[in-house]
Amino acid sequence: MKKILIAEDDKFLANAYRLKLSKLGFDVRLATDGQEALNILKDFIPDLMILDLVMPNKDGFAVLEEVKSRPDTKSVPVIIASNLGQKEDIDRGLKLGAADYIVKADVAISEIVDKINAVLGAPKK
Repeated sequence: MKKILIAEDDKFLANAYRLKLSKLGFDVRLATDGQEALNILKDFIPDLMILDLVMPNKDGFAVLEEVKSRPDTKSVPVIIASNLGQKEDIDRGLKLGAADYIVKADVAISEIVDKINAVLGAPKK
């Protein structure tokens, strides 16, 4: 079973992601802020991480930098899912090592699932 960590401070959206991905057979963990995401990564190394950028305690850019600097998590693909859609933000996220960047307001959950499957190499549903 593939494992996914979702770092998203919008509880409604986080639960929507969790429900959809759990139904598809993923083992899903939720973090509601950046520091909680890093704490979860001490015991749970996911196959993929979905990361919001605007979160309390530690923003997504800081989380991404730390994830990519740690030997145990640097190979974990990270999909940024944010409402920050400026070219500078997208470029910064990709430069820091994100596998993909999604502007949440522009995509449905099914499209995020397609991106997850593309990154993980899983067949499309």
